[in-house]
Amino acid sequence: MKKISILSLHLGYGGIEKSIVSLANLLCERYDIEIACSYQLYDESVFELNKKVKVVYLNKRDIIPNHESLRVALNSHNVFDIMKEFNYAAKVLKYRKKSMINYIKNCDSDVIISTRDIFNEWLSLYGKQQTLKIGWEHNHFHDNYKYAHKVVRSVKKLDYLVLVSSDLEKYYKKRLLGQKCMTVYIPNYIDSVPKKVSKLDEKRLISVGRLSPEKGYLDLLKLYRLINKDYPDWRLDIIGDGKDRELLEKYIEKYNLGENVKLHGFQGKEYIDKLMNKSSLYLMTSYTESFGIVLIEAMSHGIPCIAMDSAEGAREIINSGENGYLIRNRNFEMMAKKVEDLIESKSERVRIGKNARKSINKYTSEVVGEEWFSLIEESDVYE
Repeated sequence: MKKISILSLHLGYGGIEKSIVSLANLLCERYDIEIACSYQLYDESVFELNKKVKVVYLNKRDIIPNHESLRVALNSHNVFDIMKEFNYAAKVLKYRKKSMINYIKNCDSDVIISTRDIFNEWLSLYGKQQTLKIGWEHNHFHDNYKYAHKVVRSVKKLDYLVLVSSDLEKYYKKRLLGQKCMTVYIPNYIDSVPKKVSKLDEKRLISVGRLSPEKGYLDLLKLYRLINKDYPDWRLDIIGDGKDRELLEKYIEKYNLGENVKLHGFQGKEYIDKLMNKSSLYLMTSYTESFGIVLIEAMSHGIPCIAMDSAEGAREIINSGENGYLIRNRNFEMMAKKVEDLIESKSERVRIGKNARKSINKYTSEVVGEEWFSLIEESDVYE
C-alpha cells in the first residue's frame, strides 16, 4: 500500500485546512495517509478527521505564530514589546523551516503533497528523487502577479501542480510551459450530498465563511441593509469566525440589526446542514474566492446562490440565470434587486434550486476522488 504525506501549516480553522482534512479522509480508504503539521494550534483537528489518518506535529506545542500579540505590540508603540515579539516570530519561522525540511529529507512516503508555496520550495530542494512530488494550490492570486510568480518559481521542479479551478490551471499551464512540472485541474468536493433539501419557504438568507476582509462580510451587511428596508422580516445568518468579527458586531450594533442578523461563529457540519435546510437564499460577497466550496454545499441543499463575480471560483460554479446568479462589478443595487426578485418569487427560487442541486454532481467525492487516485497512481513510474 502506498504511503502519502500531506504537508500542512496546521489543522485549525481555514479553507485550506478543511480541504486537507477532506482529502486525507478520501485517500485513507486506499493509502496510508500522514499529515505533517508545522504547528499544533489545538488538541486535534477542528474538522472531523478519519482515525486512519496519522497526524505528526513537527514542533512543540508552544511554537506557534504570534500574529495577534505582534499586532498588539505594534499598536502599543512599546519598543521592548515590539522587539520581543519580532524575535519570537523569527524563532517560530526558523523552527518551521528546520522541522519541515527535516521531515521532507527523512520522509519515506511514495507521494508528498505540498499545500503552501514555501513548502513547494523545500519539497523541490530536499524531496527524494523517487518520491512523486505534488504541489496543491488553493489561492487565487487575484491580480497579485507577484504571488503568482512565487507559486511558479516554487513548483518548477515538482512533478505536478494541482489547481482547484480550471481558470487557474489554464493560467499556470502557460506559465510552466517547458518546465518539468505539469498542471492538473482537480476541483474541491463535498463530502456527501444531503438527502434533504431546503423547502425554500423560510424568510432566511445565509452565508458561510471566514470573517476576514477578502470575504467581504462588511459588504454583505451593507447589502442586507438595502434588502432589510423593504423586507424587514427576512433575517440573515452568518456562520464563521475570524478577525473581522468585532468589526461586524460594531456595524450590527450601529445600525440596530441585532434582531435580524446573527453571527453564529464557527460551527460543525451538522449545525451548518440544519441551518442550510432552513434557508432560502445563499449570498456571497467575497472579493476573491479560488473555488467556493460553500457554494457547492449550499447548492447541494437546493438553495439558490447569488454571488459577486469578483469571487473567481463562483464564476466557475454558477451559470448565471440557470443554477444561480452572478453580479458584475460588485454592484450592490443590482445584487439587492436580484435578492428581492427571488424573495418575491418562490417558483423562481425552486427552479434555480433544482438546477443548482443537479449541477453539483461533478463535485462529489466519488468523481473527484477518481481524479486524485489516477494522479497518484502515476507514482508507479518511479517504482
